[in-house]
Amino acid sequence: MKDLFEGTVFGDLYFERTEALKIVLEPDRIEELSVGEESGYSLRRIKENLEIEFSSSTKLEDERINRVVDLSFKSSYFSDLKIKERISFLETLKRKVKGSPYLKHYRFFLTEVVKEVQIYTSEDIYRRFLIPYVRLAITVVAERDGRLERGYEVKAYTLEFEKAKDFIEVQELPERASSLALTLLSARKAPAGIMPVVLSGEAGGTMIHEAVGHGFEADHAEEGLSIYSGKLGEKVASPFITVIDDPTLSHLFGFYPYDDEGTEAQKVVLIEKGVLKNFLYDKFFALKHGKISNGHGRRESFRDLPIPRMSNTYIERGPHKPEEIVKSIDSGLLVKKMGGGEVNPLTGDFVFEIREGYYIYKGEIAYPIKGANLVGNGPKVLEIIDMVGDDLHFEPGFCGKDGQRVPVSDGQPTLRIPEITVGGVVE
Repeated sequence: MKDLFEGTVFGDLYFERTEALKIVLEPDRIEELSVGEESGYSLRRIKENLEIEFSSSTKLEDERINRVVDLSFKSSYFSDLKIKERISFLETLKRKVKGSPYLKHYRFFLTEVVKEVQIYTSEDIYRRFLIPYVRLAITVVAERDGRLERGYEVKAYTLEFEKAKDFIEVQELPERASSLALTLLSARKAPAGIMPVVLSGEAGGTMIHEAVGHGFEADHAEEGLSIYSGKLGEKVASPFITVIDDPTLSHLFGFYPYDDEGTEAQKVVLIEKGVLKNFLYDKFFALKHGKISNGHGRRESFRDLPIPRMSNTYIERGPHKPEEIVKSIDSGLLVKKMGGGEVNPLTGDFVFEIREGYYIYKGEIAYPIKGANLVGNGPKVLEIIDMVGDDLHFEPGFCGKDGQRVPVSDGQPTLRIPEITVGGVVE
């Protein structure tokens, strides 16, 4: 093996085998059922001048690699029996979709991936681990008087299906998606202007991930491509704000025991009580900037180079009760779910859709709203947040960067933003 890495400051051989199952269920049929399998490897060599040599293949043709990769892994994970068990589970779960004449259609998406990884490095480190992913998403469509609305709920874990299926939050997905679709049928047009906004814990940290989180990744932060570049040790947020990235949180969708370079996963405090403390490093950018990798080198598959990535990123709990935060608002919005949007990673400027929101009047939730966006700047929002709840809620997702998608979780407690621009309809 050592001859593979001769003349390098770091090198790794990454082998991966995956099996994937997808089931799409509609009211009267199985719309899709597919099972796939793939394996391959990549070889990376980082030279002293930091030039990178990289190659990947689905064929183990190099005898030196054949000698070290252990192919005695489990095969055919998704047996016919396991597939039948999953279909039976979905058939049972779909009975929990609410019975209403306004609910017109629904679709269940169950995806499972089992990934085995082997990593050999020039530092004589060998890692072998298996990670199971399971994701269940439900879409429910409601219609009344020609108005169509959609309720969407998703849960995902780094966990075996047999354990995840019994979680209460999984069992509640059909009812939650149904309720959201029906609620949106009575939603009013959102007001527009500058106003206070409460981000519920269920908003899931989308703003933190998209408008702030990428600025902590070393390929942005150390290269002058982030608003946080050169600001280590400086106050960059409200003293109520502590931001953490922690891949060791078991079962969350961004969990892993080792990153895709063989470095042990570790919790990293990015902002502590408003002060910028650290960035997220992989091997390459740690070498380039005289740092040590903190276990955040991730890749989508063996075909990709590892790059600095988030895992489970969240704002730590604060001292306030969520209901206290809502009651503090005389007139404003409660955001329960965020949708898509756009972010400038260099400045943190963002526009996010509010997928589920409510108008607050005199400290009480008055009515659901629709057609609203949040417009602002992520770092500035962190600076002005003045109430942080003692709750904490995570939502799963996929993070896209440089053409690669990796599973992550984003989390936050209930937050009060004293003023932010809401784009909607002036009433």
